[in-house]
This record gives sequence, structure tokens and C-alpha cells, in this order.
Amino acid sequence: MDKYLLTLWQSISSGSIKQSEVADLLQLSPKQTTRYIQKWSKEGWLEFTSGVGRGKVSSLKWNKNVEVFFEEQVMTMIDKDPVELSSKYLLLDWSPASKLRLMNKFRDKFGYVQSTNDKLVIPRRYPFLTIHPLEAADVNSASLVANVYNRLVSIDEQGVVSSELAHSWDVTSTKVRLYLKKDIKFHDGSILTADDVVVCLDKLRNNPQYQHLWKPVQQIKALSPLVIDIYFPTGCSYCLQMLGTMNASIYKENKGDVLGTGCFYLEDNNEKKTTLLAFKDYFGERPLLDVVEFVQVPQEFDVVYRSSAQEETHATFQVESDSGFGVVMMNTYRNTAIQRKDVRDYLHYIIAKNRHEIVQVDSRKLPNHQGCLIGKGGSYAISEVKRPVFSEPLVLKLVNYTETTTLWLKDILEKEGVPVVTKRVSFKDTVSNNAENEDVDLFIHGEVFEMNQNFSFFYFLLNGYSKLASILKKDKKLNSYLEEYLHTPFDKWTTLNVKVEKELINKSIMIPLYYAKRQIPFSADLMNINIKHFGYVDFSKLWVRPEI
Repeated sequence: MDKYLLTLWQSISSGSIKQSEVADLLQLSPKQTTRYIQKWSKEGWLEFTSGVGRGKVSSLKWNKNVEVFFEEQVMTMIDKDPVELSSKYLLLDWSPASKLRLMNKFRDKFGYVQSTNDKLVIPRRYPFLTIHPLEAADVNSASLVANVYNRLVSIDEQGVVSSELAHSWDVTSTKVRLYLKKDIKFHDGSILTADDVVVCLDKLRNNPQYQHLWKPVQQIKALSPLVIDIYFPTGCSYCLQMLGTMNASIYKENKGDVLGTGCFYLEDNNEKKTTLLAFKDYFGERPLLDVVEFVQVPQEFDVVYRSSAQEETHATFQVESDSGFGVVMMNTYRNTAIQRKDVRDYLHYIIAKNRHEIVQVDSRKLPNHQGCLIGKGGSYAISEVKRPVFSEPLVLKLVNYTETTTLWLKDILEKEGVPVVTKRVSFKDTVSNNAENEDVDLFIHGEVFEMNQNFSFFYFLLNGYSKLASILKKDKKLNSYLEEYLHTPFDKWTTLNVKVEKELINKSIMIPLYYAKRQIPFSADLMNINIKHFGYVDFSKLWVRPEI
């Protein structure tokens, strides 16, 4: 299967052609192009007659329909080969009709497979960036982490704390004492102890991305094999909630492997596929599925959780999950015009005036005229603002996952006389929040709250991967608000969160843009579908009713 030959077939018909044009089309050197043409001629695909002399036109004659032949090959591969091997061929330069036929054929390979092992095969548009809890800053990686690792406690949407690895705890104003469940096994069969927890949490609180969040914690100590004390002498009202975050998952590193205690363990993770196997010695309820497999597919492939026993025409139903919100962030620490409040207020005014159009750009995004805290902040209005003088263009970050809305933002700003240039940053770089992000004036940021809204908002403000963390460090008033969290009881955080959010909006540092919803289609025979962390499906409970 030759991708260059298929591209040439799609782009050039029989007739006159310069060999240099073929080289440019295929992005090959002249020598490489000559070798490929000679190879294809010997194989009988085409006849190529070189023009005599420099710049003379050559001629190409096709002998076979390349796409028809290749499509038949790929159809056979899809039937016979593992799905991760045939998936790469969907990325070739097919005509729309061929690609549709191949996609429909390929789609049948996904879903629930019941044989000796019950397996769910799921399309994956992007490889997982990481499997390490300390590095999982994007929702896709975090949803994988949720299935492989456990936290000491869990927190639901209402803020209720439940046991996970810890069965009980005592909380005072300066300390949390945790009691671990007995005989919990890591995926290598070793038993979890208090020392493992101390090592893991010490790495977390000393990690540059989380140091500020964990600053109140002065010491973590194992008192016995199953008892841990966490000390915070100056107070930390949110310590217990902090232990329920994804990055506080407990793991053990051994010879390059990162081992968890979760209901699934990672068997394989590469650019083609990621495979999770059920952990039979899991301390909780064993998953009903044996295998969950994520396979790389083209971006346009529709992600459907489907039972392979069902025909393609079998009815599906939509499960709606929260896919977070989008805001426009202003990099006020950058030494450009964006530091001026009159500039930010003008941008804010333009965005607020045009925000209702966002649903026309992306039907899954609803205009947000309130704030990030759903049902808490209330609507707000902004008065008309006079256009300031711009001496140079503003730099707008462009990332693939917000590209459509970012280009819309650029368009509405330019229509109001704001000079804007875009800077493309990779998804990986924008997640890691490195220096590339500091080199722009504004950008659209999408955020999905992991769990309870009150704690997730606070976490959004302070964790090192947050796009707000660098901005807040240089704002004295906002920093004083952040200090209040230390001693404010968790059940009183709503008022504090609303106050912080209002300040961010009033200063035109964070401008609400949209709410997002994700519609996940399922075939009707998939049972016990629960939406869990970051709006994703809880694979530990999913099953298919067998046909008897």
C-alpha cells in the first residue's frame, strides 16, 4: 500500500506533466521521485515518458485505477487484521466516496465483542498525552487515569466525601488522619502501605505544578502500616477535598512502570492503541468488561459506543454529558497593551456584544452570559466602551481544539478595529502551560470541572497547569481572596468563589464565552451507562445483556 501512489492518482490525470511538479506534490527530492516513478512503471501502474532536455514536459499515462485496487486491499485488511493495524490506512488520500465506504466498514469493528473475553473497542481521535497522575492535565488523559488509579477519597458533585483507598479519617483544624483499607494490591501484586502513600503525596506537594496548592501542608507522615497523618499547622480547610483530585491518585513507580490499584491496568499504550485489562485482584467490585481498547482513528470518525452484535442501522440513543465551559483569557502579566484595562474592557465589550453568535459557529456551544459557576453567579452586563488606540497587533493563541471559535474571535475583533495576529501552539504545549503560552496576549481556554463545582473552581485558579495561575500571582487583590480559602469552611465556598469570579470578570481578565455539551451516542443494548470524571463514561460498570 503506497500512500505516494494514491496521492498521485488523486491529483494528476493522464497527460502532460513536469517531473518537478510530481516531486513538489509528493514532497520528495528529484532523486526519490525518479526512483518511485521507475518502481511504479515496473509494477504496471503507469507509463511515464520523460521530456528531453531541461524544463521539457513529460507525459504520464495511468494503466490501473489505483484507488479501486487499494480500496479492495484495505477492505480485506479490515476484515482480517486487528483494528489498530488497518486504522492507519484510513488516513490516506482517498476520494470522499471511497473514504465513506471504508469508514462504514471500519466502524463495524468497534463496540462490544463477546467471546472468551468481553471487550469494548472505542475509537480514539488523539493518543493519550500521559498516563501519569501528576501530568494528566487534559480531560482525555485524566479519564484514563481515573480507571487505572485510585484516590484516598472521592468527592461527588454535591461535595460529599466518600471512602476509596482510605476507609475512615479524622479531621481537625491542623491535621487529617487517614486509615487505609487492608490488603489493597497494586497491579504488580504488591500490597499498598502507608509508606507508599507518603512517598506519592510528597512527590505531589513538591511538584512545581502543585506546590502552591499544597503549600499549607508541612508534613505527611506514616504512623503505622495503615495510618497516615497530614499536618497543616496554619490551617487548610480543603485538605480532604484535595485528596480526591485526579492528580492525588495513589501510584507506585517501579523500574520505569507507574503502577496503580484501579479496576483496570494498562497493558499497552502507543500511537495506534491503548488497552486496559480488568484487574482481577481489585479491592472493589471487579469490572464486568474484561478489556477496554482505544484505537486511533481519523478525526472525522464518529465516536459511538456500540455493541458489535448490532447492525449499523440499529437504533442508538444520546447520553448528554457536561463538556465544561470556554472563557477568553487575557495574559495581563505580558508587557504589552493587554496590561491596560481600557484595552481589555474594549475586548470584553466586543465579545459580550457578539457572544450570542457562538452557537452558529459550533452548535454544541451555548453562549454564556453569566460565568463559570453554573447557577451561582447570575447574569451581568457591560456598557459600551470607546475604542482605544492600538500601536501594534494583539497576539491571539490558536490551538486545534478551539480553532473554529478562535478564528471567529479574531474575525469579530478585527471587524471592530482591533489588530490581531494568531500564533499556533500545539495541544501538548498548551496543556503543559509552558513558555509558548506566555508569548500571547489572549486565548480561548476550555475547562472541564472534574467533580464538585466549588472545589474544581478553586483548583482551576491555583493548580500549576491552570492558565490563570500566572495571572493571579501578580494581582494583590485576587491573591488576598485566595488566602481566604485556607480558613473558610468548604460549605461556605460558594460565596467566596462568586466573589473571585466577579473580580476576574470585572477586571476583564477572564471573559465567559460558552457552555459546552457532549452528546455521546450508544447502541441500545449497552447497559448501566454512568457519566463520571470529566463527563466521560465509567467503564467499570458498563456491560451488555447477553442473548440467551
